[in-house]
Amino acid sequence: MKICLIRGSGVEQNEVDSVFHSMKARQIEAVELKREAKAEVVAQVLRETDLLLTLGGDGTFLAGARVAAPRDIPILGVNHGHLGFLTEIEAEEMQSGLSRYLDGEYRIEARTMLEVTLARKGQRMVHEIGLNEVVVDHSGEARILRLEIDVGGQRVGVIDADGAIVATASGSTAYALASGGPILEPSLEDLVLVPMSPFALTVRPIVFAPGKEISLTVVRGPAEMRVDGQGRGHEVAIGDVVSCGSHAKRLKVVRFSPPESFYLRLADKLGWGRPLVPKK
Repeated sequence: MKICLIRGSGVEQNEVDSVFHSMKARQIEAVELKREAKAEVVAQVLRETDLLLTLGGDGTFLAGARVAAPRDIPILGVNHGHLGFLTEIEAEEMQSGLSRYLDGEYRIEARTMLEVTLARKGQRMVHEIGLNEVVVDHSGEARILRLEIDVGGQRVGVIDADGAIVATASGSTAYALASGGPILEPSLEDLVLVPMSPFALTVRPIVFAPGKEISLTVVRGPAEMRVDGQGRGHEVAIGDVVSCGSHAKRLKVVRFSPPESFYLRLADKLGWGRPLVPKK
């Protein structure tokens, strides 16, 4: 068996050494993958990997998801951040969590991944995958974007807004939620389109059934595109098309908690459903 770990910037070396020591005691190979590693290095390090372990916050988990999903590698998130909505266990539970995984005391929860392409004059310029969302928003001198929306090859309409978000069920509780989108159960395969500060009040979020491809064409711009909020955005010119759909492979997330714990996580991490006025 082989375990690979990715750590966030705030995780100390002794935490990594602790994993290596525990795995060595069980005669299990453990290696570290740098977040900034090039594609060929990622492919080499992850060869024959059985589990990807992320040490950090949700950003580290998202980075791990992008390399784990296409390779069918299960991922276990250990929270070292503040929110840790995507991760499964806290830092102090890492050793017990690894033991439970190795003993087979876990379940796999499948999460839809987003596949995004940016095309210019029919030529593909960018191709990325992500777990949460793709954001297309105004940039440069553009104060407002005009986007033409197509779903499954059918024209839906044109909206004027600061931008738009296409999110998975996992991403529905991230940037999409902050922009007024609905909360989706993470196991759903639907995608949601959330307009960002639309000019018309009648423009509202839409949930699309699994298998639909959503295309956003920039009519008035320019714009910028980011997948899972990573790094520097990609420039999107007038006439460019951003196409969003579900990736062929779903992410395998290691869970120790039951499926219904999602609602407890909402209350714990987001304060969702708590009364605004304290109970007497």
